[in-house]
Amino acid sequence: MASRAREAQARLAQADSEAKDLLLRSIADALVEHADEIAAANEMDMQAAFESGMPEGLLDRLHFTVERIAATAEGVRAVAGLADPVGEVVRGHNMPNGLRLAQVRVPLGVVGMIYEARPNVTVDVASLSLKSGNAVLLRGGHAARETNRATLRVISQTLAEHGFSSDLVASVDDFGRAGADALMQARGYIDLLVPRGGAGLIRSVVENSKVPVIETGAGNVHIYVDAAADLHKAIPIIINAKTQRVGVCNAAEKLLVHRSVAKEFLPEIARALSAYQVELRADAVSMDIIQAAHDESAIDGLRLEAAGPEDWGTEYLALKMGIKTVDSIDEAIEHINAFSTGHTEAIVSEDYAAIEEFTKRVDSAVVMVNASTRFTDGGMFGLGAELGISTQKLHARGPMGLQELTTTKWIGYGMGQVRP
Repeated sequence: MASRAREAQARLAQADSEAKDLLLRSIADALVEHADEIAAANEMDMQAAFESGMPEGLLDRLHFTVERIAATAEGVRAVAGLADPVGEVVRGHNMPNGLRLAQVRVPLGVVGMIYEARPNVTVDVASLSLKSGNAVLLRGGHAARETNRATLRVISQTLAEHGFSSDLVASVDDFGRAGADALMQARGYIDLLVPRGGAGLIRSVVENSKVPVIETGAGNVHIYVDAAADLHKAIPIIINAKTQRVGVCNAAEKLLVHRSVAKEFLPEIARALSAYQVELRADAVSMDIIQAAHDESAIDGLRLEAAGPEDWGTEYLALKMGIKTVDSIDEAIEHINAFSTGHTEAIVSEDYAAIEEFTKRVDSAVVMVNASTRFTDGGMFGLGAELGISTQKLHARGPMGLQELTTTKWIGYGMGQVRP
């Protein structure tokens, strides 16, 4: 399959931007046209996942409704409307001997993707790969098998209608776990492998793959409410980041609050989060403050437990949030850098110096200032879609779009020059 994908990619690499954009727009139209049958296939996956006890947050990831399919199709159209990165001159110069050098963007080649319970990723990865001139082999996991199969039928048919090989976007799901193992061992056939899912999946791929890997991250995401925060601004930011969708990697999992505002702010945010049925896991200081406020005036629906050592490093993917009171911005930054997965962190503050300190020292792929962490997304960032959120530091970091699916090569234009 990888050999066929490489042959098909070599032909795709010769296609111009107009042909690729027309293909993507046709895929978007076909997805909308066949949305009912894709959604019906998804209902089969949803029923099986529910019966197997899949957590609510993962069920939300898996759900691919007609409305979500339409939104995903809009993402494909957005990718079609972006500038084609292939052929872009990154830099260049003329040598003293007249040799003209240019570094240009070219496709990576064949990309492998291992992911779980995320049927929208099938479409996002296909659109980004085709636009950037790459072929892609997918391992979407058993949980979304029927959804992915229906989606790929639509994409394959559209590829054929435009004179392209269906080998450009293919799945190894029929091979089960052996398919994933083969992707990890296919060095020389696959140029890049990207895992996207839970911490266990990502760790397994990173540790076992012979193919170069870009590590996408689980999201143990933090929000720090500074001493100089606008507390009225902080509450809707935290509510949005925690509750809009709990099963996504950019949802906030931990809240750090400066001690100087903790007594005022913690009862308010506890009340707001409790209204959304969020369970709070608090350190001793935060626990005392929230409990005292609860005793004085009841906080409806309050679910409050003491945080254990394991809480600080856990990505909940559920209506849970860890809360810790810190004595300084230094303590907040040290805590984040110790326990974060390197995905996204946010600061709420009106103090320019504190904001600069936080953004400079927090070692994560994305840092938000006075805004929800839910903005960490390829679509929100104007990339049309995303391959994933890279939390490593080589080649790509943060939301991975078209440019991150290219590499470069140097071209030297000479007139007979030889090296002395």
